[in-house]
Amino acid sequence: MAGWKATRNADMKSLSEPISPEPRHNPRGKHAGLGVSINRLKRTVRLGLKSLWLHRLRSLLTVLGIVFGVCSVIAMLAIGEGASHEAQEQIKNLGSQNIILKSVKPPEEQKVSANQNQSFALEYGLTYADIRRIRATIPGVTVVVPGRLIREYAWNISRRADCEILGTVPWYPEMRNHRVMNGRFFTDKEMDDSTSVCVLGSEMVPLLFPIESPIGGTVRVGGDYYRVIGVLAPQSKNVQGSEPGENNSAGGTANRLYIPLSTSRARFGELLVKRRSGSIEAERVALHEVTVKVAKREEVINVSQAIKELLERNHEKTDYEMTVPLELLKRAERTKQIFNIVLGSIAAISLLVGGIGIMNIMLASVTERTREIGIRRALGAKRRDIVIQFLVETVILSGAGGLIGVALGLAIPFFVTLFAKMVTIVTLWSPIIAFSISALVGIVFGIYPALRAANMDPVEALRHE
Repeated sequence: MAGWKATRNADMKSLSEPISPEPRHNPRGKHAGLGVSINRLKRTVRLGLKSLWLHRLRSLLTVLGIVFGVCSVIAMLAIGEGASHEAQEQIKNLGSQNIILKSVKPPEEQKVSANQNQSFALEYGLTYADIRRIRATIPGVTVVVPGRLIREYAWNISRRADCEILGTVPWYPEMRNHRVMNGRFFTDKEMDDSTSVCVLGSEMVPLLFPIESPIGGTVRVGGDYYRVIGVLAPQSKNVQGSEPGENNSAGGTANRLYIPLSTSRARFGELLVKRRSGSIEAERVALHEVTVKVAKREEVINVSQAIKELLERNHEKTDYEMTVPLELLKRAERTKQIFNIVLGSIAAISLLVGGIGIMNIMLASVTERTREIGIRRALGAKRRDIVIQFLVETVILSGAGGLIGVALGLAIPFFVTLFAKMVTIVTLWSPIIAFSISALVGIVFGIYPALRAANMDPVEALRHE
C-alpha cells in the first residue's frame, strides 16, 4: 500500500513538473532562475510538438496556406524584379545622358501616300541644319551622332540577308553602348575617305558567314562591295527608343550592317525610292536618327526641352519624335515600385488567409482540449503557461510553413528561368521579409486562441466532456 502511494505521488509530481510555478527561494541566484525558465520553455516546445504530431494531417493542411503565401511572395517578387531589371538594362543601353531624335513621316503624309496612286517625293525628317543649330545654340551638348537608314539585301556569294544598312559615324558604338565582338569599328580616316567598309550585326553572321569568319570577307549591297572589318555583340531586344527601322517582332531585332555616313551618302544619296504595286514612292530624308549626348546627367531634361523648342520653331510639321532614356529609366523604376507593391499585396492576402486558417484550427484545438487545459490549471499551471503553450504551437506551424515556403519560393524562380527563359532575381530581403511575416502571422493569429484557452475557468474546464 505504501509503495502504491509512493508511485502515485511520483506520477503526480512528474505530471505537474512542466507547468509548476518557479520556486520562491532560489539559492543559485539569477543564473539558476534563467536556467529554470529555459527548461520550462523547452518542455513547452516539446509539448507543443507532441500535440501537433498527434494531428499530423490537420497540421499539414493548416500549414499549406502559409507555405503558398510565402512561396508566392518570393516567387512573384523575383519575377517582377527580373522583368524590371531587364527593362532598365535595355534602357541603360540607350545611354542615360543621351537624347534620341528620330525622323517620322507625318500622319497626313502617310494618308496621301496610301491613297494617291502616282509618283511623288516626300521630304521630311531631321536635317544636317538641325545638327548645326543644336551644336551652336544649346549649351551642354558634347557629342552628336547622326544616322541614316536604308533597307536592302546583302549578299555573300549565293547567301542573302534582308538587312538594314545604317550609315553613321565612328563614335557610334561608344554613344549607344554597343560592344565590338570581333574586329573593329571604322575610323575617322575611313569616314573622311568614304571607304567601302562595313561592320556586321551579330544576327547577320550566321546568315552570310555560317562557316567561315566574316572578318576580311566581302558583302555586296546592290552593285557595291564592302569589306567586313568587325562584328558587333548582340543587343537587348524590344527596347523602346531602339534604333530606326528596328523590327521589334517576336523574331528578334532586324539584321544590321553599319557603314560610314559619308559612304552612305555617296552610294545611296538622300532620295529613297520604294516601288509598290501601281505606284512608286520617293522619300527625301537627310537623317533618320540623331543621338545627342549631354555633358551632365542632371541637365538632360532641360536640354531635351530646349531641343524640342528648337525643332518646333524650324519644322512646320511634326516629322520627328524624341526619346529621353533618362525619363524612361525613371518611369521604369516607378513602375517597378508599383509592380512590387501590387505583387506584395496579392501575396500578403495569401498569408492573411493562411493566418486565418491557423486561428480557425487553434480555436478548434482549444475546444477539443478543454479538459486538458482544466487539468493543467488544476495542477498549478498559470495562465501565462497556457498562453505560451498555444503560442508555441502557432509559431511552430507558421515557422515550419515559412521555411517550406522559402525553399519553394527560391526554387520556382530557378525553374522559371530554366524553362521559360525569363530573367528572375531573388533579392536578399524578399525571403527574410516573407519568413518574418509568416512568423508574425503565427503570433498575431495565435494570440486570441491562446488567451481564450488561458481565460477558461478550471472548474468548468474539468467538467467538460
